[in-house]
Amino acid sequence: MSLFRLAVCICLLIFPLIAVQAKVDSLDVPSAAMGRTLRAGVVLPERYKKIKQPLPVLYLLHGGSGNFRDWLTKVPDKTLLQRMADQYNLIIVTPDGDPTSYYFDSPLVKTSQFETFISKELIDKIDSSYKTVRDKKGRIIAGLSMGGHGAMFIASRHPELYAAAGSMSGVMNINTATWKVPADFAKSRADNFVKLLGTAKEGDAPYPGYTMVTLADQLKANNLPLIFDIGVDDFLIETNRDLHRRLMENKTPHDYTERPGAHTWEYWGNALPYQLLFFSNILKANGVFVMK
Repeated sequence: MSLFRLAVCICLLIFPLIAVQAKVDSLDVPSAAMGRTLRAGVVLPERYKKIKQPLPVLYLLHGGSGNFRDWLTKVPDKTLLQRMADQYNLIIVTPDGDPTSYYFDSPLVKTSQFETFISKELIDKIDSSYKTVRDKKGRIIAGLSMGGHGAMFIASRHPELYAAAGSMSGVMNINTATWKVPADFAKSRADNFVKLLGTAKEGDAPYPGYTMVTLADQLKANNLPLIFDIGVDDFLIETNRDLHRRLMENKTPHDYTERPGAHTWEYWGNALPYQLLFFSNILKANGVFVMK
């Protein structure tokens, strides 16, 4: 009897893990632009099979030195994305963006074409594989750190594809001299940008058109709902304050928040629910929010 009870207890402990894991797909996404295949995590709400109507999608980008698993495995609450997908009845996609791509199309490196991958190839794959709202009104993009830059950058370039964009602790200026980081780290990232984009120009924003502080007027023209936040102890805070100032000066509506925290998973795990509340109101206004 004791062995039976032990077996039952083990099954009860294992079953919730299996149930959660069964709602997360791992998808291969071929990229013709880069000549290779990348991975993406896809979190489906628990009621996915029961809901008849198409669902909105959040594309959630990872940060530097990361991969598509980060949002699924590194947040303190490992059930966070599943809970958010269930709460809002939306699909959450976590694509691979390479460790240091910054999500733009490199004019120099053929295998780093992540603007095209995220905005074209990934959307096509997700829309053909899942029951999605195949229109900008049901499509959101957000990310952390490098992914925060990527989300804002891609949305600025493709306002016809997304209903809103968000950034958590985003790299709003890829000039590493504006980051509060050790010199060796700043140099390694600066060298990476030279490899991807070529020699930097003089000035505080050496890659105009590739960094968010130079795209404030484009964000105003696009008129997309924007939300970005950052911790007061984050090494990127001045780049976020700079973009916030520029958007205030050109009168671009946006939601900007500074709250306690640093460049950590504890901060991002806390920040994501705030952003999803913001996005859910947009999805409701667009008529694509799926009620419980």
